[in-house]
Amino acid sequence: MTDAPHDHDHDHDHEHEHHHHEGPHDYIGAVQAFRQEKDAYFKSSKGSPIPAAERDAFEGLPYFPVNVDLVFEGLTVEPYAGNEPTSFQIPTSDGRLRPARRAGSFAFEIEGEPVRLTGYELDGAHSDGRLFVPFLDATTGAESYGAGRYLDLEPDEDGTYAIDFNLAYHPTCVYDPSASCPITPAENRLPVRIEAGERLAEGAAH
Repeated sequence: MTDAPHDHDHDHDHEHEHHHHEGPHDYIGAVQAFRQEKDAYFKSSKGSPIPAAERDAFEGLPYFPVNVDLVFEGLTVEPYAGNEPTSFQIPTSDGRLRPARRAGSFAFEIEGEPVRLTGYELDGAHSDGRLFVPFLDATTGAESYGAGRYLDLEPDEDGTYAIDFNLAYHPTCVYDPSASCPITPAENRLPVRIEAGERLAEGAAH
């Protein structure tokens, strides 16, 4: 990983090749390798969001086990059809407002439950199809951070998207309270438990 993994700026190296094409075992190995790279970055990089005084004791981020059933491929982005304005100001953890646009939404099913997530473009910029998808779920505030977790999506070559909850990550304000992190809009609250991706350490609910 060469660039700092800034929240919501879409410059993560988040394994957009979708290695699950290669089979579950290869996919799990690819996700685990990515997690090891991120842990190494957080422990030793100057750009790490882990406070410098805590890096020596840092032993890696806590994760849910990789769940191949929480990968949804071939999704198309549908025009946003909700009741909220397309252009709006998304609040951040430090009390600011960032320009944002509801670029569209994804409809799919999790364990037979129909769900919908909105994808956003931040700072008023069209981003070559890349979308910021923060979400809340039934683990939020207990096993995962109270302001939600994030996904960065890029379109595949055919224009469809894959939502892979194993790549869900926490905002950096989990580690650095001075960071400015978008707060997940209520419309992206999922009624199910997403036991995939980054989680909080046991007993560390935020």
